[in-house]
Amino acid sequence: MSTPVVIILSALLLLWLVPFAWMVLGSVKTQGEILQQPPTWWPQNPTWENFAAWIGQLNFTTFFTNSAVVAILTVIGNLIFCSMVGYALAKMEFAGKRILFGTVMVTLMVPGVVTFVPLFVIASKLGLLDSYAGLVLPFVTAPIGVFLMRQFMLAIPDPLIEAARIDGAGEFRIFLRIVLPLCGPALATLAILTFLSSWNNFLWPLVAAQSESSYTLPVALSLYSTGQNATDYGLLLAGSVLVIAPILLLFVFLQRYFIRGIATAGLK
Repeated sequence: MSTPVVIILSALLLLWLVPFAWMVLGSVKTQGEILQQPPTWWPQNPTWENFAAWIGQLNFTTFFTNSAVVAILTVIGNLIFCSMVGYALAKMEFAGKRILFGTVMVTLMVPGVVTFVPLFVIASKLGLLDSYAGLVLPFVTAPIGVFLMRQFMLAIPDPLIEAARIDGAGEFRIFLRIVLPLCGPALATLAILTFLSSWNNFLWPLVAAQSESSYTLPVALSLYSTGQNATDYGLLLAGSVLVIAPILLLFVFLQRYFIRGIATAGLK
């Protein structure tokens, strides 16, 4: 890679990192220092009061637990069901297969706000509001996950699966013993994308979680850092750091699988 390209990419990377650096540094500033003009870059009097407010005064443990449980259950559901549907669309022949895949592709183009109200009515009629079930079930299978798994599984050699069928293995055993072990990068990619989407989801938990005991971190961050007349920016920035930290850690540990999954999902 030539030197000018490296310089340009490095400059863009620094520009991209500026908001994150401002968020981290602002989280240890007082409200007065954040609002003062001209603004300061480095904290003059660093303080941990904003983090202490989240951990000590607010019910941070409950919010974090809710977000973690909802995200983990959503990830597990997507890994199971998206991989099963992806396998059926990639390696099995049945009537209506093309119509089903076309339906999946069409749903990718439907904005979430279109189904928001019907989804809320259904959840309300079933008594799922203000519960983990109401926060997880609407997102337990995603069209993008089905598409990703189907594209990855298309690259698995058909003779390998046909040999297993000739040996008498059933479809579930083939899926469990042969296909899934080969789908590590795709599963890791799907896990990261699903976790990111669920962890950052704000609008649905805002209406589905109707009591403080069911709030997730994004909802709590919005409700407790923004008042009717003023915004506590220090509390907001500290909460943002707490929300983003698990996502960064997850990506650091799974980034090689994520990159490999994205690179190989469209091979065939």
